[in-house]
Amino acid sequence: MSEEFLLSVPASTRLPEKAVRSVRITPVAFQDPPLLNTVGVHEPLALRAIVQVTTESGVLGLGETYGDSAHLHRLRIAADAVLGCDVFATNDLRARVERSVAGDGIRGGHGMSGMVTGTSTGDRVLSPFDVAALDIRGKLLGVPVSELLGGRVRDAVPFSGYLFYKWAGHPGAASDEWGEALTPDGIVSQARRIVDGYGFTALKLKAGVLPPDEEIAAILALREAFPEHPLRIDPNGAWTVETSLRVADALKDVLEYLEDPTPGLEGMAEVRRGTDLPLATNMCVVAFSHIADAVRLGSIDIVLSDHHFWGGLERSRLLAGFAETLGWGLSMHSNSHLGISLAAMTHLAAATPGLGYACDTHWPWKRDDEDIVAPGALTFANGSLAVPTGAGLGVELDPEALARLHRQYLDGGIRERDDTGYMQRVDAGFVLESPRW
Repeated sequence: MSEEFLLSVPASTRLPEKAVRSVRITPVAFQDPPLLNTVGVHEPLALRAIVQVTTESGVLGLGETYGDSAHLHRLRIAADAVLGCDVFATNDLRARVERSVAGDGIRGGHGMSGMVTGTSTGDRVLSPFDVAALDIRGKLLGVPVSELLGGRVRDAVPFSGYLFYKWAGHPGAASDEWGEALTPDGIVSQARRIVDGYGFTALKLKAGVLPPDEEIAAILALREAFPEHPLRIDPNGAWTVETSLRVADALKDVLEYLEDPTPGLEGMAEVRRGTDLPLATNMCVVAFSHIADAVRLGSIDIVLSDHHFWGGLERSRLLAGFAETLGWGLSMHSNSHLGISLAAMTHLAAATPGLGYACDTHWPWKRDDEDIVAPGALTFANGSLAVPTGAGLGVELDPEALARLHRQYLDGGIRERDDTGYMQRVDAGFVLESPRW
């Protein structure tokens, strides 16, 4: 039994050619290694939702977003609201989505397992529809999405290698191809594999998993092994202000920036006053409503954009404008994702002049045979991804792959991302704490 959802305008109703005739939402699941973070560990399957928007004239646009059940429910409500909308009418599209989910009273569905909960509900739901509409516009005009966002300022987008503490395999399963990484030597070995495979020229460690001194040692080992690579560490708010300042002092000559060392705008501001290291965030500034307080408190130096948080590509460009005005640096956050999201991230990064840091991506952690776009359009070289040059996003949906990952979703039984719950099923003594150290 399928859990796809299709909404369409009645066949008897004629619409303008650029209007939305139908929306199809397909939840999918793909295999995920046991990657550790401060709130727990990734479950064996990661969830996404694929959004297909089709116009009256039959042009298909693609979007990708979170696959948690509460988010799927909101997507279905929004899909009904956008039927009949002109794909060029950006303001109308956003207004329809905002009205549809206003005051819905549904909890959860942010796709981030408790690490990021302050994002705007309307923007989260709008994002895949915005991307799909841009994909359609590009196809109708015969240009890549990056041209619709102001034009490329770079032909290839640099990404960073994303390193994780991890178990050898999921409990009860054999060791995966990556193996265990719980020591500095394990992290360095993981980094060598990921750099050799993709050519990444910057590295980021997901921290907040082990005692801070052990994570300091891992960064110092990475510096010795990769003396020319910019390094970053992200404990997802796992440290107190005092611990954050101690780590910052130990790594002040090593890190490119320190990401979300401690929870909240006030805590970040206190850390920022005590160190010269730039502070970055994708946790305490994740909606437009947070910007004023971040400026007032002086909490951050760099904001990590994420079009899944910020309402799609056009509103992410608005965020880039704020960053330029405020003198903030700009990079890009990543969650576990598939090819539609990677293509959208790449077009956005290509058309954002102020993006001064390599972007995050989980792409290497996804199996090569598990994606929903046809192969060949997205290929890394020297740590960068060439911007697709085809019309729209420049990627095509693989219907057989989509059906296979939807079947995996149905059979897998996971309906919410729950890193903490999974960890507690493995380790009954695990307690969610913020800050932890």
